[in-house]
Amino acid sequence: MLTLLLLASSARAAGLPNDCEQVVVAVAPGWDSMRGELQRFERSAGGPWRSVGGAVAVLFGKNGLAWGRGLAGQDELGLRKQERDGRAPAGIFRIGTIYTYDGALPAGADFPFHQVTKADAWIDDVTSPDYNRFVTIADPAHPPPWFGKEKMRHNDFAYRWLVEIRHNSDPPLPNEGSAIFFHIRRGAARPTAGCTTMAESALVQLITWLRAERHPCYALLPRKVYAAKATVWNLPAELLRSAL
Repeated sequence: MLTLLLLASSARAAGLPNDCEQVVVAVAPGWDSMRGELQRFERSAGGPWRSVGGAVAVLFGKNGLAWGRGLAGQDELGLRKQERDGRAPAGIFRIGTIYTYDGALPAGADFPFHQVTKADAWIDDVTSPDYNRFVTIADPAHPPPWFGKEKMRHNDFAYRWLVEIRHNSDPPLPNEGSAIFFHIRRGAARPTAGCTTMAESALVQLITWLRAERHPCYALLPRKVYAAKATVWNLPAELLRSAL
């Protein structure tokens, strides 16, 4: 009996952590799907999950999903996320900093953010010691040769807000995927290289809802995998009734 309890505790620990009181959940029809739905859930400490708002349409990688590295998923068997594979990382991940062109977040938002400057970059060079890290160069007037491909300030509407999904972050491992964010979609049928995108209005709702003290997380899974993992990973059961 003690062994069973320890195994159950270990399985639960591999999913959503106890301090996570906000979770963004996205489900895809299958591993090769570029489309899906996203819902937000919240709970008080130790309480049940309850939905916030309705489901919204989202887009994933152009080639679908693959297991990523985060709080859960990295130990699963199956296809693994790789750099430039066109797949979004599946699993459970912390939500990190918001990066924005603006000097402030949308009205009502209260979350750590950084205003992106002409000196900021996110490194996707798998040979760099700063792979999958945010960096700021010393002199944007005389940038290093790699900077043009990795700079963050493009004045591109889709990147007005980048909400960090902490995949392959602690620590980053070479070639296992970089620069994974929530951001504005480029069109209703335009998938991504690995990010999760949505209509601007939906992203603004997500940003204004997030609170750092509630330790928000992101769960992205194919539908059948979600059904299999929901209990052991402490995911919202309501999604099983409403979306699967």
